[in-house]
Amino acid sequence: MQVTFKLFATLMQHLPSAAGKHAITLEVEAAVTPNQLIDRFSVPRSQVHLVLVNGVYLAAKERNKPLRDGDVLAVWPPVAGG
Repeated sequence: MQVTFKLFATLMQHLPSAAGKHAITLEVEAAVTPNQLIDRFSVPRSQVHLVLVNGVYLAAKERNKPLRDGDVLAVWPPVAGG
């Protein structure tokens, strides 16, 4: 199945060089979870703050539910500003 994996801000460094600006489309096995993709790209979970699938927020306990074909997984680190 195919999913799009997006990383933002300081997490973008974990995407392969073949990725676009901040996203890559991947062929993945069925039942892959957000946490599995985060781990596959060596994104430190301590730096994972905001996780969305198709624009819908996933709480930490929901990040082990399987993705579906065509899903877009987006991940942001904690941010500060004012």
